Amino acid sequence: MIEVTKINGTKLLVNTNLIETVEETPDTVITLTDGKKVIVKESRHEVRNLVKLTRQEYFKGILNMETS
Repeated sequence: MIEVTKINGTKLLVNTNLIETVEETPDTVITLTDGKKVIVKESRHEVRNLVKLTRQEYFKGILNMETS
């Protein structure tokens, strides 16, 4: 999950597996697989980097478990 900030300042955790698209229109809109949309303060690039880091940490943990 990644933590993002809604336009009103509320923090929100989003399951990265449910993200379908991330667009800047100019606000950043995250569309989930169920069609729900969340407008966030983070840029499209920031969301991408958060997803990338989260997945790297997840897979690093799996690899560490396999080598233990």
